[in-house]
Amino acid sequence: MSTQTFSIGELAREFDLTTRAIRFYEDMGLLAPERAGQQRVYSARDRARLTLTLRAKRLGLKLNEIKDILDMYDSPRDTVPQLERFLGVLAGHRARLESQLEVLQVNIAEVRAQEKKARTALARATRPKNR
Repeated sequence: MSTQTFSIGELAREFDLTTRAIRFYEDMGLLAPERAGQQRVYSARDRARLTLTLRAKRLGLKLNEIKDILDMYDSPRDTVPQLERFLGVLAGHRARLESQLEVLQVNIAEVRAQEKKARTALARATRPKNR
């Protein structure tokens, strides 16, 4: 059975990334390609890890959090601590997002109040003056 492999260029095109970004993920320990001379050869496992990395980034997780989560699944240890750690990371991330959402909601309310004041002032300023 032949194992599918990918070049850095193929992954860059597929995921719409720069080769520099892929090398950065490699430097962070998220990917571990084999070497064929000077060329990197990425496995299906690397491709899957890249897919999960990008998905987790879209959720707003930090690269070190993503690495911890991905590495948990590479470990032969009991899955209970792995899943508990994963849930902890997700709970912390959700709490940060909820806090940011609260701040945004307060800011939106303030912007709306300022818009209302400005509209009222504009309406007064553009009303014909009675003489």
